[in-house]
Amino acid sequence: MSLKTRFLLLAAGLVILASVAAWNVFHRITEAIIEQWGERVVAIQVQYDSGRLLQPLEREIALARQMADSTLLRRWAKAPDDPRRRAQAYAEMESFRRNFRDNSYFVALRENQAYYHNNAANDYVADPFRYRLREGRPADAWFFRLIEEGRDFHLNVNPDVELGVTKLWIDVLMRDANGEILGVVGTGMELEGFLEEIVDIEQPGITTLFADYNGAIQLYRDRRLIDYASFVKPEGQKRTLDLLIDLPEDAAALEALMHELRDAPEQGPRVRTQFVTVEGQRHLAGVAFLPTIGWFEVTLLDLDALMPLASFTPVAVVFVLTLLVTLLVFHLALRRQLLAPMAALEQAMARVRDGDFAPVRLPRGRGEMARLIQHFQAMAEAIRTHTEELEERVRERTEELERMARRDPLTGLMNRRGMQAQLEEAVERARREETPFGLLWLDLDHFKQVNDTQGHAAGDHALEAVAEVLRAGLRPYDKASRWGGDEFLVLLSPCDADALDRIAERLRGAVAASVGEEAPITISIGACLAGPGESLASLLQRADEALYQAKAQGRNAARVMP
Repeated sequence: MSLKTRFLLLAAGLVILASVAAWNVFHRITEAIIEQWGERVVAIQVQYDSGRLLQPLEREIALARQMADSTLLRRWAKAPDDPRRRAQAYAEMESFRRNFRDNSYFVALRENQAYYHNNAANDYVADPFRYRLREGRPADAWFFRLIEEGRDFHLNVNPDVELGVTKLWIDVLMRDANGEILGVVGTGMELEGFLEEIVDIEQPGITTLFADYNGAIQLYRDRRLIDYASFVKPEGQKRTLDLLIDLPEDAAALEALMHELRDAPEQGPRVRTQFVTVEGQRHLAGVAFLPTIGWFEVTLLDLDALMPLASFTPVAVVFVLTLLVTLLVFHLALRRQLLAPMAALEQAMARVRDGDFAPVRLPRGRGEMARLIQHFQAMAEAIRTHTEELEERVRERTEELERMARRDPLTGLMNRRGMQAQLEEAVERARREETPFGLLWLDLDHFKQVNDTQGHAAGDHALEAVAEVLRAGLRPYDKASRWGGDEFLVLLSPCDADALDRIAERLRGAVAASVGEEAPITISIGACLAGPGESLASLLQRADEALYQAKAQGRNAARVMP
């Protein structure tokens, strides 16, 4: 055998060995990049979808709880045949209906088992009584089950046969002051529209669904797999997540992951991932537990659809061809033209695999190696761009939620949380710059009487009117907030004693002159001037004492604490 033949055989062997080794390394790195990218994408997608679900739901739940706390509805629930109480209750229910997102409500009373409802078309405003609930009737089992278990809040996807609608129902128990259950109130959101907005996101390779506390499917793009009325179904008859999973061991692992998240919600929102097989395809499942509604958010990513491994085939071909060419040149050329670029490229790929997408300066290379580097840079740039877009969406959503968390939804003023931060900054600035600032503590006089006699709608109108007076009567740089209930807090900075007394009296007079049509609303104001070094707790206590003195003077007064 000639030297040429032996050299060719050796070269061919080296090429084969090098090609196999390179392909295995490339395949492992590519799979690792795809899996790590998938884990980051699924975590972002779960948080994004959870936020899209919770944003409309949390508002509706809070409004339903307010409806359950209505004094007018509680009084009527104890005497549903009283004409006067019934008329007041109907008006109260209508005020809540107009504020619900679906412009509908329901009230089911325990006393007479009557079911009241009005829809978005306002078809039943004159007589919202629709039918009577019957114990033992399957369609009405939810009502008796909720009362039996005493569950104060529940989400339920269920068709109402009598009304001919299928909705995501928000059920809240109505109790009296002693805790006795008077009935169930709430609202519903039309299921089809809700699914199209939250679940049917039409992103290839991404499937979003929501399951209840026990894993029963509540929201899913295939309506046939939704477990309607799961609350009253016995275990074993529910449509649970294991219907979507091919392998029993995958279903068991997913169930264990859900139990772990459900049993430790105090650790904060967490996203856990698990690979499962769905319809013969390997998917990455991301799961998060939403403790405020008791549901799980599950996102299934088909990584082959989002970033198929086959798309890397041209890069692999270029890689192998580069080896075939470079193994035929001298050692110096091999080292200069291939080994150095390969080492840099491997480092860059390892950085991408570890989640570092910062631009890396790579050797220019020549021929196939240059194209390989270009393919990789294009791939890394695509991954980086997509990741940044998803992170930007999450950031925007987080900022929006943070802004909403500092704003009172009724009056549009800052809420207690927002004002707390402003006060802490003012105290620190006064200590640092030795400049005083003023604090006004406002309280609506006889506000409970307004709610009890005129209804919560009138009370809400009074709060909004007082907030408007504050916006119009304060200086552009002053801060106003709804501190809680019928109390408002105003921060005057900068401020002196004369300005404090003048602004307090002006606000008191403006409210007395403009708020309330039939029965004017007045406010009592406690004011104090904070000096450098005074703590926030001391400042609030002095303002509260001044407010107490203003009320003791007969209300509709402003009292400045020296």
